[in-house]
Amino acid sequence: MAFRERILFSMTLEAKESMNIHLIQFNPIVGDLVGNAEKIIHHIRQGKQKGANLVVFSECALTGYPPEDLLLLPHFIDDVDYKLQLIASETQGISAIVGTPRKNPHAGEKPLYNSAAILGDGEIIGFQDKVLLPTYDVFDERRYFESGKDIALWEIGGKKVAITVCEDIWHHSEAVIQSSYEKDPIILFNQLEPELLINISSSPYSVNKPTVRFNVCTKAAQTLNCPVLLCNQVGANDSLIFDGYSLFCDKNGELLACASGFQEETLEIDLSKSYKPISWKINTEKNLFSALVLGVRDYFHKQGFKSACLGLSGGIDSAVVACIAAEALGKENVTVLCMPSRYSSDASKTDAERLAQNLGIKPLWISIESPFQNFLDLLEPHFEGKSPDTTEENLQARTRGIILMAFSNKYGHVVLSTGNKSEMAMGYATLYGDMCGGLGVLNDVTKRQVYALAEWINRDKEIIPRNIIEKPPSAELRPDQKDSDSLPDYEIVDAVLEDYIIDHLSPEQIADKHEYPLDLVEDLVKRIHQSEYKRRQSPPGLRVSEKAFSVGRRFPIVQKWGN
Repeated sequence: MAFRERILFSMTLEAKESMNIHLIQFNPIVGDLVGNAEKIIHHIRQGKQKGANLVVFSECALTGYPPEDLLLLPHFIDDVDYKLQLIASETQGISAIVGTPRKNPHAGEKPLYNSAAILGDGEIIGFQDKVLLPTYDVFDERRYFESGKDIALWEIGGKKVAITVCEDIWHHSEAVIQSSYEKDPIILFNQLEPELLINISSSPYSVNKPTVRFNVCTKAAQTLNCPVLLCNQVGANDSLIFDGYSLFCDKNGELLACASGFQEETLEIDLSKSYKPISWKINTEKNLFSALVLGVRDYFHKQGFKSACLGLSGGIDSAVVACIAAEALGKENVTVLCMPSRYSSDASKTDAERLAQNLGIKPLWISIESPFQNFLDLLEPHFEGKSPDTTEENLQARTRGIILMAFSNKYGHVVLSTGNKSEMAMGYATLYGDMCGGLGVLNDVTKRQVYALAEWINRDKEIIPRNIIEKPPSAELRPDQKDSDSLPDYEIVDAVLEDYIIDHLSPEQIADKHEYPLDLVEDLVKRIHQSEYKRRQSPPGLRVSEKAFSVGRRFPIVQKWGN
């Protein structure tokens, strides 16, 4: 690993005294090189007008993160190079740090680097390449990138600045448990005695992740004995949601300034100014709701979709999804279909009607009784002598799925699937029925979290009727059915799910930890593995935990472990 210092664009004395930095927390669209470049140039020009010396953009800001196999297309990378030159030409009188992939000019294993491009005087001054390449959970960077070889300081505004890309500051804090890297860029930078550390990130959201990220910056600041600036991407791309929360902390790791979460914002920092420490306060349920709203909104807007539809059953999952959809898309763009069967209770019908009324949405009532009976009549000769079972239950769910998809085709709505993570883990969902759709809003939200979200939604006034929250959950696919007929209490399901999926504890360890019967835990783990084929066919889901089913977790369908 080479150590050196580089000189970047000499500022005037007045610029050195002010050293005004803009952290541009913006929402790129993956692959939209034209649009992303235009936004970057806009912020550079705006920075000039406001007297900024340096504007900083997030990791892979030019391409959006993660670009995945777009990186394997040579013509895509050629266009990235061209757009970066256009951006550099706008940096007369200002400096910029822009996250971008770049071609590896040397013979190596991979053809690209994940880099921070340092721009100034209308030129590309150089690159700081990402050293630590994560290949765990949702990350697969070694598929595309070569590890950076140089550690360098850059003189910007008269200060010796260390520039890092996302993961490069995480290893030092011991926050990464999935990988053990040979190098620690923070220790290497410490030998060069930087006066400022800038980190450009595309760090995806999960519950409590913003706090962990702040702690990572605190540790780096304390080790380097210098202030830290972190610029993080915001917005959602497919399953991944990026929360922003770009920040500035002093050499002691005290938080001095922080951008808002889940929205575009420019965080303006004047290094000559005296800042007072501020407290770090995060509302878990508010953040989770904001993440899901952003996930839905960007999934629609970035693809040009305008409207959604979902089945409103009178249960808590569909109630929470309806609230998220109305917030993300506007109530006028959400269609809710109430599709009662012979087993739907009067209370559920009333609850669904009241929820829709509270949201300002007129529900469409379509009974599935007639098509359901037609299916029963059609199949009766073939099922003669067979007792009713889940076949008849699933027919109802699939009938509803057909109706939802018909509305999707006719009106261009995207169907929102309403199943939660606990149900998906247990296989307590119907393929081509309630699992159909274009986006699984709650795929990574446990049942306990769904209830917590409902309470938060009702924090100021009752939007979700109290009866929906308090009544025992039921699919209402047979007389007097309750989820508890087929599953243990969701508190048990969720505890086992989190310990097994996220922490990778064995059934024996889980049983000992919670004092659960071992055979109960083993049965739940078996269900998790046996339901893999179902989850593989579910719609893409929004990731909000450290380990989601929809992205980052790879288990074979055909296997015998845990079965």
